[in-house]
Amino acid sequence: MPVEYSGIIKEHNAVRTSAGLFDVSHMGELEISGPQALDLVQHVTCNNAARLADGQAQYSALPAEDGTVVDDLLVYRETVDRFVLVVNASNIESDFEWIQSHNTFQAQANNISDETGLLAVQGPSSETILQPLSDAPLGRIAPFHFQQEHVAGIEAWISRTGYTGEDGFEIYFPSAQSETLWNSIVHAGKPLGLLPAGLGARNTLRLEAGLLLYGNDMDRTTTLYEAGLGWIVKLDKGPFIGSAVLAKQKAEGVRQKRIGFEMTGREIARDHYAVTIDGKPAGHVTSGSPSITLRKNIGLAYLPIEHAGIGNTFQVVIRDRPCDAKIVPEPFYKRRTQ
Repeated sequence: MPVEYSGIIKEHNAVRTSAGLFDVSHMGELEISGPQALDLVQHVTCNNAARLADGQAQYSALPAEDGTVVDDLLVYRETVDRFVLVVNASNIESDFEWIQSHNTFQAQANNISDETGLLAVQGPSSETILQPLSDAPLGRIAPFHFQQEHVAGIEAWISRTGYTGEDGFEIYFPSAQSETLWNSIVHAGKPLGLLPAGLGARNTLRLEAGLLLYGNDMDRTTTLYEAGLGWIVKLDKGPFIGSAVLAKQKAEGVRQKRIGFEMTGREIARDHYAVTIDGKPAGHVTSGSPSITLRKNIGLAYLPIEHAGIGNTFQVVIRDRPCDAKIVPEPFYKRRTQ
């Protein structure tokens, strides 16, 4: 997947105003099947997959024993004995090995990433562009639901999910059909302003929407509660990997917290820039970029809990100079809904 096709700003704006097409086939798909498939999914993930119905998905994570994040992912339930976990590209092999190492159930885990293609159509015109290509009534697919239908004559899962903060769909299909499906969507979307979009726009879009990037905004050094992902930690579902540590942290509170910020001046905070409070080191920027939509310079960082309140200020060190930043509510951008 290239960083850009026609330019990051142009692609970003196309997604916010019309639609963008992303080839995200680099993402991984892990199939969990068998009579105890749900039990394995429940054991290795923090959200409650038992709440899923057939054709429904949820955002979740693989926690480690210490409550830190092995990976974040989507959990899809096709049937009670078949789930698909969609994981980050850099973690496919390690996630698969992690799940295998904790599989004491009557369930099988299979890595189906190589045979699975994934295209994402994102933006307010997504449904209008895709509907003529599909025999599925797309308007009936609710957010975080999916159907097995055809797109451009290709059998696929059509999922109302995405990573941009806009309405849209992710399409899972046999990878051998990638070029055919890509060309069909580009042709259908061109009259409505659809543009192919790359990693650059994907990153600026997801940051505006307050969506985290594994390896930047969370990893094996940050717990789910510290990362602001407590809403996907379902302690009441029963024991799972890391649940004891997470329950203790929920009761006692966290020492650091991920926050969203905007620069008060014109400076741009970039990934990994140092953060200070009253001249003392306090961490680093985990994600930072200009907001193309909001025309502000925004970012994410971890701060000590006593300094992490909305409206508080701190400094980002840019070219050896401390520059003021202010903590603001997230998400930075939220699409308008009818």
